Amino acid sequence: MPCLQRKSNRAKEKKARRLEERAAMDAVCAKVDAANKLDDPLAGFPAFKKYDRNGLNLQIECKRVTSLNPLSVEWAFELTRANMQTLYEQSEWGWKEREKREEMNDERAWYLLARDSDSAPVAFSHFRFDVECGEEVLYCYEVQLESRVRRKGLGKFLIQILQLIANSTQMKKVMLTVFKHNHGAYQFFREALQFEIDETSPSMSGCCGDDCSYEILSRRTKHGESQFLFFCCHIYSHLKNLTFTFNT
Repeated sequence: MPCLQRKSNRAKEKKARRLEERAAMDAVCAKVDAANKLDDPLAGFPAFKKYDRNGLNLQIECKRVTSLNPLSVEWAFELTRANMQTLYEQSEWGWKEREKREEMNDERAWYLLARDSDSAPVAFSHFRFDVECGEEVLYCYEVQLESRVRRKGLGKFLIQILQLIANSTQMKKVMLTVFKHNHGAYQFFREALQFEIDETSPSMSGCCGDDCSYEILSRRTKHGESQFLFFCCHIYSHLKNLTFTFNT
């Protein structure tokens, strides 16, 4: 085969691969966009809008941050600070109040909010639909509970709701970040909820794993169980500043 023809064939193959990759990424982004356009991801699952067990009687709602009362978002921030500031200060990140507040008020943020019989918030999860390393994911930024509702199964229930939402919106997995020194939360996700250390976590990617104070965990949905994971060649340029403190 003449040299010019071989070069032409290789160029065509490269172009075809680029088109395939672009089409695949367009499909991923379309799923994330569709999820973000929902009014209420829990609309089709009324049974999960209440938690009535272990002495609790709570109502659960799922809303964009832009649809929440600002007082509810401020409560969520104050609870996060009370639960997490010390743990952040023990990490290489430190506690950055302005950045955390901006993160929790970002227009892409979704909230699961649990309220008691007086409509007072008692627990929440902040999450987003996003693209990570070429895959559509539900990324859980926070799960925080007030002390009076811990050890009653509520934390586990909120994470199960996130898994339900991820499945119903065709996300490939639920992802989250947890401090290694937050032993209770780490054990909870790894053992009680069967989350795995994600391939993008520092300890798995071979980049500064021993020096990092956190792990990235994930659990695949039915849409991602048979998918091949793309490996990232670098740590996220936008690390998720999230961690968890609650007793289920």
